Amino acid sequence: MKTKEINELTTAEMLDKEKSYKDELFNLRFQLATGQLENTARLKQVRKNIARIKTALRQQELNK
Repeated sequence: MKTKEINELTTAEMLDKEKSYKDELFNLRFQLATGQLENTARLKQVRKNIARIKTALRQQELNK
């Protein structure tokens, strides 16, 4: 996700996206441990998306 797309979401939508990314990250780590992960670059993408969402949430919190 791009930062612009994240900033257009509501707070509730951001929290939902963060939860879904965390679930995906858990599954990717599990696949990595069992040797079933094909696209290792996806780990980095998911971690960055989580960080982008957390940053946007924090910016909203500070702007209130």
